[in-house]
Amino acid sequence: MMKRWLLIFCGIYSISCMAQNESIILFPGGAPGEQKKMTEREIDGNQVGGRPVTRLTDIGDPAITIFQAPAATATGTAMIVCPGGGYGILAYDLEGTEICEWLNKVGITAILLKYRVPIREGRQRYEAPLQDVQRAISYVRYHAEKWNIDPARIGVMGFSAGAHLSVMASTHYPERTYAKIDAADEESCRPDFCLLVYPAYLAGENFQVASEIKITSNTPPTMIVQTEDDKSHINSSLFYYYALKEAGVSAWMYLYSKGGHGYGLRNTGFAVNEWPQRAEGWFRELKLIK
Repeated sequence: MMKRWLLIFCGIYSISCMAQNESIILFPGGAPGEQKKMTEREIDGNQVGGRPVTRLTDIGDPAITIFQAPAATATGTAMIVCPGGGYGILAYDLEGTEICEWLNKVGITAILLKYRVPIREGRQRYEAPLQDVQRAISYVRYHAEKWNIDPARIGVMGFSAGAHLSVMASTHYPERTYAKIDAADEESCRPDFCLLVYPAYLAGENFQVASEIKITSNTPPTMIVQTEDDKSHINSSLFYYYALKEAGVSAWMYLYSKGGHGYGLRNTGFAVNEWPQRAEGWFRELKLIK
């Protein structure tokens, strides 16, 4: 009897250990440009789909957490996930851990990026986070073999401000925005594909994208999810889609009438909640999953 319980315990312990996700500080010697030590904290927030949202801020040591796809279903594809939060907080579960769990279910290894927030005084809102996402992409590509990832199938996705950050990663990869620190930084920081869900801050004037966005024909294939009643940000999606089209970049956009902003994967009672199924179809079209 004791032996039987021991075997059960060991099996549970083994499963628990396998479920642990690996977290890595991106800049072990300190993130570039940081002037003071910050202590990460969680702040109160709203509810989405009847559940509260975990909101993190005061992040000074950017990190990634590896959500490894199960070996039996892993496709070799990886996705860097950038939560939103107006560059002030990170909606860490709604647009982070819950997204990574969905990606794992379709065979994609997910890398959750905890980038620096809030905005650093005297710096552009995206400046420190862009350093973080560039480092994350190169770091994952450098360690691709270790995590059973195809280095030519590493994408980036984001929500709201995290989608703006994903666009910055997709359009600023030719120039690394920090001094190289090790061999990982010799790897390309260009994402191979990009998924944007209710992106923010992409729109400029007169149907042009914001001035910091530099689109070329080599900008990665992109899918956009947007609702018409997201009044503050709909032009971000429309203008960016148009700019991609004009540059000859492969682009998909799913535009829904209602659903607002900030729904993540949760059921809020609108048709836009089906967007993960549309994304899975896009993944298959790009031959990223089976």
